[in-house]
Amino acid sequence: MPDLTPRRYLTPLIHVLVWGLFGLTFLLFQPLTGRLTMPNQFWLKQGLMFVVWVATFYLTARVTVPRLLFQGRTGWFVLALVITTVAVLFFSKFLESVLDLPTLMDKAFMAAAGRPRLPRTGLRIDTMGLLTTMFVLGISTSITVVQKWQHDAQIRQTLEQQRVSSELSVLKAQINPHFFFNTLNNIYALTLLDGEQAREAIHRLSRMMRYVLYDTAGGLTLLSQEIAFVQDYITLMQLRLDERVTVTFEKPEPIHDVPVAPMLLLPFLENAFKHGVAATQSSSIFVALRQPSAKVLELEVRNSLLPSPSTDLAGSNGIGLANTRRRLDLLYPGRFTLVVEPNTSAQEFRVHLTLHIV
Repeated sequence: MPDLTPRRYLTPLIHVLVWGLFGLTFLLFQPLTGRLTMPNQFWLKQGLMFVVWVATFYLTARVTVPRLLFQGRTGWFVLALVITTVAVLFFSKFLESVLDLPTLMDKAFMAAAGRPRLPRTGLRIDTMGLLTTMFVLGISTSITVVQKWQHDAQIRQTLEQQRVSSELSVLKAQINPHFFFNTLNNIYALTLLDGEQAREAIHRLSRMMRYVLYDTAGGLTLLSQEIAFVQDYITLMQLRLDERVTVTFEKPEPIHDVPVAPMLLLPFLENAFKHGVAATQSSSIFVALRQPSAKVLELEVRNSLLPSPSTDLAGSNGIGLANTRRRLDLLYPGRFTLVVEPNTSAQEFRVHLTLHIV
């Protein structure tokens, strides 16, 4: 279906209006005032010169600037402008000679002033024609250069958006699959111990997969949905834990529902379950989500420091935190603070994220 929006016709309309204004001013210009009546040949010359300047404008914009200036051939570009200026001035002199304008103008001056014009000696330069030609060439070059800068900037912006989108897709793809595969392994082990809990775990996992595949397709999700996803994740992880592992989860009450990037919090929890859980000793994991204001989100994750975790319970492959920091750089540039403390005074690994949503 053709584009019939006014934006499509905006540029041609601007060209028509500008040239119409320029032509009206130029054609009505008279070097002398008073009772002097210009001969018809004068207006013919003005009209032909107007056509020449229009042609000069688009020749410079479409040929001279793109093929010389934009190709780095600056010397040839300057030479082309000089040749164009000289050619326009010679054409103006040619029109004066063919139309016999000097004689006709002398007669018109004689009829209006009652005396002949002062004799002209030496080489006469058409000052007004020279200034007009330089003005047309300057405007043509300036507009073409500015349009090229804008076009290049738009291309760079589009390429950057495509690069960021592709990189985010790769990062998200790296974060998600290993979690689901390892969770399926956990559920398989759970079926040997408790069939009812295994069925509940499958239900939670299907809900989480639905969230990842469908609810996050638009690139953003609501904070309440992300929190529900985190709660399901923690619940699934707790199914494999015994009483020696303490897991604490705190969430804001009430929740200010704001759009956030999906799956952004999961790697911090994966890291905690990977390094903060051991099968032979007591350990703890603390997860807290806070909202100091409607547009600020804080995440704090702490886990016990263990010399050698017995199992890779969360399924983290070591790329989660690095990818998450990269995602934060891409999605929230300059709007987040990520503090990682490998060893606190309480012998814990601590991660604190402050995210400014808007």
